Amino acid sequence: MNSASPELVTHRGGCHCGAVRFEVDAPARLLVHDCNCSICAMSGFQHLIVPGSRFRLLAGADVLTEYAFNTGVARHLFCRRCGVKSFYVPRSNPDGFSVNARCLETGTIAALAVEPFDGRNWENSAGVLRHLSSE
Repeated sequence: MNSASPELVTHRGGCHCGAVRFEVDAPARLLVHDCNCSICAMSGFQHLIVPGSRFRLLAGADVLTEYAFNTGVARHLFCRRCGVKSFYVPRSNPDGFSVNARCLETGTIAALAVEPFDGRNWENSAGVLRHLSSE
């Protein structure tokens, strides 16, 4: 990690009922994306996209169910018990994970900035997210 990169902390989170639990390594000061596509706008998902190596599923693999639409590249994963999508594999970054910042425990978050993302015009906008799953 170069000196310009922020130090990473381990954030913990999960679904509403607690069956799904995970850890994600990210800065304490988070920049998340608020997407206006059909599914994100309806669910209020705030995207914290990270490389796959910085995400660890601790519990709940057995209660996750998957939903796919459109191209089928994104793997929308929901807890079968409570219905919450706390993370998923995004179409823009199939080598990483997008964690719902609203599902993180607050103790390790120093600040949270929200940046809009134009998911309704995904083909024109997706390129701005691709670097987020790079090591």
